[in-house]
Amino acid sequence: MGLITKVKGAPRGESSGSGGGVKYICNVCSNDITATVRIRCASKQCAEYDLCVPCFAQGKHNLHHDPRTHPYQVIEPHSIPIYDEGWGADEELLLLEGAEQYGLGSWADIADHIGGYREKDEVRDHYIHTYVNSAKFPLPERASPSDTRMSDSIPREEFQVRKRRRIEERKEAITVSATVAPTPAKPTSSVPSCHEVAGYMPGRLEFESEYFNEAEEAVQHMQFSPEEGLNPNTNHFDPETELKMVVMSIYNDRLTARTDRKRIIFNHKLLDYRKNMAIDKKRTKEQRDLHTKLKPFARMMSHPDFVTFSEDLEKEQNLRAAIVQLQEWRRMRISTLSAGEKYEGEKAARLARSTQVLGAIDRMTNGVNRTKIPPPPETATAVTEYTTKDLPVRLSPHTANGLQTPPLFETSPNRPALPAIPTLTPAKFDEENAPDWQLLDNSERDLCCKLRLQPKAYLAIKWAIQQESIKFDGKLKKKHIRETCRIDTTKGGRIFEFLVENGWVFNAAKN
Repeated sequence: MGLITKVKGAPRGESSGSGGGVKYICNVCSNDITATVRIRCASKQCAEYDLCVPCFAQGKHNLHHDPRTHPYQVIEPHSIPIYDEGWGADEELLLLEGAEQYGLGSWADIADHIGGYREKDEVRDHYIHTYVNSAKFPLPERASPSDTRMSDSIPREEFQVRKRRRIEERKEAITVSATVAPTPAKPTSSVPSCHEVAGYMPGRLEFESEYFNEAEEAVQHMQFSPEEGLNPNTNHFDPETELKMVVMSIYNDRLTARTDRKRIIFNHKLLDYRKNMAIDKKRTKEQRDLHTKLKPFARMMSHPDFVTFSEDLEKEQNLRAAIVQLQEWRRMRISTLSAGEKYEGEKAARLARSTQVLGAIDRMTNGVNRTKIPPPPETATAVTEYTTKDLPVRLSPHTANGLQTPPLFETSPNRPALPAIPTLTPAKFDEENAPDWQLLDNSERDLCCKLRLQPKAYLAIKWAIQQESIKFDGKLKKKHIRETCRIDTTKGGRIFEFLVENGWVFNAAKN
């Protein structure tokens, strides 16, 4: 069985002392050769086969490697700056390799791939500054092989000293942060009663009932004899051995799934059951439903990223609820926040009184059908804050600096006003009685008032006409308007003339 020659380092903060990153191990002596010169076999028969210099000099080999006939490469760690003073060429290569392997945006995984106690925000900022904001995008500014100004300005020895100093400082910072605020130790006795979650044994980091708890039953009596292996005549395993290997593969997959589930439980602090339940009780029903839908995303995100993701979506939900509440106030002709707050208080009092009346009827034993009283709707605290604090007012004609600000919509001074229909009295629309009134400019508002046409209906007619004009290269006739919108002939003609005057539609009869 071969050795693992390229592995991912331990997560930062552990006793490995490297802060993650890719490690290279000699295939013969198993020594760590990450930071030294290594010899890599260039033959296709040896994939990622590395040797340290002493083993290569002594001619040692194993597996399929043949030092007499296989070509080789001498690989030296390029720990010199080429694009940035604080980043070596080896780290730049690992950054691009990690981005290709994990995908852009997975900065935490890329930082672990690079190692050297790099933080995810640091890796993201370096990538954006060096590659994205480069004048030679997508290449860095010093992408030319002949540009050696950065490496010549900082000697290799000085760069290595800076790198070691940075790693030592970050290791000390991690150590200090781990010792400054120690968390109270929980009981480590492997007794279920010593933990919040029943069935969890903290001393063994296991549960009484694991995922696929009977997985070991399929392999408990399995044995591999020394005679088993590849048949030299057929170069294949025996059928019985193949069956055993399939069973072992299934068993390993189940163990991997079990480990993944435990990792999610530990990383997202799901063992703090009481704390999580106390937080969940403070949420409204809509917020609890939202967090329930977001739980599958926790499997592919770290705990800080998942918390930020959940908080942002919860904020969006609160903003939407606040917008709905403000729209309801507009329908009720409420124009101030204080009046809206008073309206909500009276509304809650009315709901409370109706609930008490229904409860009294429900307790009567005169044969009245008992119906379940629906609970009053919950309003999140953030929604109340959004609608009670001072909201930004609209811009006045004069700004704080005394400069004239242009109006929200302007109409052309040379455009004649649309004549009203003699048999139709113009309507008086405004933001209170006409939804989507703010989406129209002054000329469109004048059109809707004179045609007594609601803004939402006008926008639907306008969209349908524009879609129809696309089929005829932007040229239409009045009959197309009547056939498409199914409205009054006079109103349809006025709308058609208005669209032609604005240049949104061309009159096919004049072309």
